[in-house]
Amino acid sequence: MEQFLVVTLGVANFTNGTVVPANSPGSGLEAGKVVLVLFLGSLTLLTVLLNGGVMAAICTTKKLHIPANYLICSLAATDFLVAVLVMPLSIMYVVMGKWPLGQAICEAWLSLDMTCCTCSILHLCAIALDRYCAITNAVRYAYKRTARRAYVMVGAVWAISTLISIPPLFWRYGGNSSSDHCIIKHDHIGYTLYSTVGAFYAPLAIILALYFRIFRVVKALCQNRRCAWRPNSSRMSLNQNSLGHCPNSELSTSDPTADLSRADGTPEAATQLETGRDRAGERARIYLSRERKAARTLGLILGAFVLCWLPFFLKELLVGLGLVNDSELLCNTLTWLGYVNSLINPLLYTSFNEDFKHAFRRMLRCEGRV
Repeated sequence: MEQFLVVTLGVANFTNGTVVPANSPGSGLEAGKVVLVLFLGSLTLLTVLLNGGVMAAICTTKKLHIPANYLICSLAATDFLVAVLVMPLSIMYVVMGKWPLGQAICEAWLSLDMTCCTCSILHLCAIALDRYCAITNAVRYAYKRTARRAYVMVGAVWAISTLISIPPLFWRYGGNSSSDHCIIKHDHIGYTLYSTVGAFYAPLAIILALYFRIFRVVKALCQNRRCAWRPNSSRMSLNQNSLGHCPNSELSTSDPTADLSRADGTPEAATQLETGRDRAGERARIYLSRERKAARTLGLILGAFVLCWLPFFLKELLVGLGLVNDSELLCNTLTWLGYVNSLINPLLYTSFNEDFKHAFRRMLRCEGRV
């Protein structure tokens, strides 16, 4: 990866008092490593700060103490672990080009990497399931959406992640302890299929199905609320025949201004009718805005998840099946692309929530717990 970054600067060699020429290959390589460390270190620090901020906001803001946010907090904690336990050692390995810490720490690091990254992905699946139940069966699920249920979901996510990452320890450890490389070996096709399907492809299919269903439900709800109104040039016109079929709409026949059969042609009645149209048209525009916002949010969540992790797991599957050859540069690039998802998650899952925005502003002003 560091071969991408070549900076032609003169670098002093303080060990022997000489100066390396600016066009020396060694000077460009060393400068490139410095830039690489700064770049990857910045990503790691941002990931720590953002996820730490989400956890602090939930812990210090009583209004955020709801079961749905417990899943968000657990996701932030998982991504925080990725940034603290996994990413720094990856920076060292990428920059040095070899593994200097021994085989035992290598095995522990690889297991932590697989467990935490898989757990982060499965958290996205759990959050999608929670939102699906909350939208499609709101009344009944409101009684089931308890802190205990959230804890059970978090425990299940960690258990599944552990089951996916543990098996390689039984055959990986005990190899050449003097090896300078610390990589996932693709010598078990069965495990490659098991791990890639369990850690990514199955969660991806579940998330796509749930969010597609959520989008359809939200769209149907918005259409039901504005079913008495439809676009007509630059204004909203009343659909008289459909008004009586919207008992759940905010535009009910109990509103005298919406009952066209009572419009007697007087100026007062015309004014009331026009007021009702303007008011309901504004409601319809609000519902359209909410539908677009929901679609945009779901699109960003799915797009970021697929963009960050699909290339890595596609490569893992193809390499495991022996269809393509792996390379260190490709492996490092796609691995860090997946790590970036831990940086993006706290932004996507909190930036559209006003309660989180208020909590972050309060924290920036160094106000106390509320």
